[in-house]
Amino acid sequence: MTTLHTDPDTWIRRYHPAPDSAVQLVCFPHAGGSASFYFPVSTALSPAVEVSAVQYPGRQDRRTEPNIDSLPALADAIFPAVRPLADRPLAFFGHSMGALLAYEVALRLEQDGAPPLTRLYVSGRRAPSRYRPEVIHRQGDAGIIAELRRLSGTNSDLLGDPETLEMILPAVKSDYKAVETYEHTPGRSVSCPVLALIGDSDAKVTAEEAGAWAEHTTGPFEMRIFPGGHFYLVDQSAQIIGLISADLAPARQ
Repeated sequence: MTTLHTDPDTWIRRYHPAPDSAVQLVCFPHAGGSASFYFPVSTALSPAVEVSAVQYPGRQDRRTEPNIDSLPALADAIFPAVRPLADRPLAFFGHSMGALLAYEVALRLEQDGAPPLTRLYVSGRRAPSRYRPEVIHRQGDAGIIAELRRLSGTNSDLLGDPETLEMILPAVKSDYKAVETYEHTPGRSVSCPVLALIGDSDAKVTAEEAGAWAEHTTGPFEMRIFPGGHFYLVDQSAQIIGLISADLAPARQ
């Protein structure tokens, strides 16, 4: 196993570079996810919006690097790669664990003196101050696989392939530990506008838990509810991408 890379280019994937765009969107994957999850978003929004996706260690082309099982430590590692992007209007989109990471990196940006984000999109995740007792990361492989099937976030055929499981399970376990042991620091908040998005049948978050994101920003807050479960954004991708495009339009003027 190699050591963890600190080069910013190692952390950021740009599938459709658009350096002349007036606004940027950085996307943060869910637990067990990878940057390529957001390839369709990049395809749809480029070149009006330059889309970047964060690639966590321990998966795909970074699978030989050690996983990071602490969410604050992961945010600390991502921050230096994202900080140079604040020279243009910048928005974050994070789904599930990615929502918490996007929030933590946004906090670090503001603490470092960067302009507030144009928008922070937090998808499929409870507010940082809303906890549930979750210990999936302590379960065996069978328990983790059952949870992945329940959430339908990973193709069920792939979950039946031993080689695929051997490749993805270490990252999944690490990510689940990071998100399930995360505790926010009271008294901290961002100042940017926050938009929470959830599925109406998502067992991982209620409307009340998502609405509590309003407590974590001093800026405007909105919430949108879509049909679907935890991965509602896959079936509702056209609507989500259309919403983001329209929402970021003023920043492109």
